[in-house]
Amino acid sequence: MKPSILLIYTGGTIGMKTDAATGALIPFDFNDIYDEFPYLKKLGVNIDIMTFKPIDSSNVSPELWIRLATLIRDHYAKYDGFVVLHGTDTMSYTASALSFMLENLDKPVVFTGSQIPIGVLRTDGRENLITAVEIAAAQENGRPIVPEVTLYFQNKLFRANRSSKHSAEELNAFRSDNYPPLAHVGVTIHYNRPYIHYPEAKTTELRISTSIDSSILIIKIFPGMTETLFRSLLNIEGTHGIILETYGAGNAPTAGWFIDALRETIARGVPIINVTQCKGGSVAMELYETGLLLQKIGVISGHDSTTEAAVTKLMYLLGLNLPKNELEKELKRPIRGEISE
Repeated sequence: MKPSILLIYTGGTIGMKTDAATGALIPFDFNDIYDEFPYLKKLGVNIDIMTFKPIDSSNVSPELWIRLATLIRDHYAKYDGFVVLHGTDTMSYTASALSFMLENLDKPVVFTGSQIPIGVLRTDGRENLITAVEIAAAQENGRPIVPEVTLYFQNKLFRANRSSKHSAEELNAFRSDNYPPLAHVGVTIHYNRPYIHYPEAKTTELRISTSIDSSILIIKIFPGMTETLFRSLLNIEGTHGIILETYGAGNAPTAGWFIDALRETIARGVPIINVTQCKGGSVAMELYETGLLLQKIGVISGHDSTTEAAVTKLMYLLGLNLPKNELEKELKRPIRGEISE
């Protein structure tokens, strides 16, 4: 039997084409995908389409994540894999969120999009779409080759929660600076199997978590940040967690007021996760005095996490309403391969 794939279109540049009459960009109807791209039939894959009302990725919110997770759960038994078409600006956030929300996943969920509309002659969307479908359908000995949430873009397949968009103009718009690509695509697809997560023999059904707590802040430190403004950010009412973007290997100012403000926030029960502003590398708070001060007052290391993964992991874990010690334990360890051990 042919593998079956559910293609889910949420919006984004990939879903646009040029109107023959006016020359303007108009939405592409993915229900006519075989008419537009007949060579998809050569993949030997059965493709069903589900189209959301297109949303610009700048307007993406946890409500879309919940809708996607629910849709995948409800159709999980029917399909061998899923391809999600999404705008590029927040694709890494959505893909990272789904990696946490889909519990016990053992089928491919591949995110992709494009920098150029799919209906434009020079589009990158055509290859991204075709290869994403091929990867989602790829099996070996009756099992999926890549049974996790991934992001495919311009000849590389990344673990979703290790990816970040790095360019607004280049076609290779995404990178995974701290984790190797799961596949390189050329004349053939070369899978980097040692880095792909393969679940143990399945014993439980797919579950989803839809309690996402988005009451968090990202605070990026910078030279000249004042005590008044820093404290005002930390003291915003209703904040349940904070991502602190620090310098280099997790370093931050050693001024007494800075450390005291963080200590007071942690004492109120607000977790603070330290991630580096650098695109590559890891937080290692034990290396320098500045990092040691943060470690001593209870700031949690984000290790080599991307900001996107740290944000969505924190939202997911806060939504589980865990006890404080259990929350801290889960924040410190890799739960979906989002940080290195």
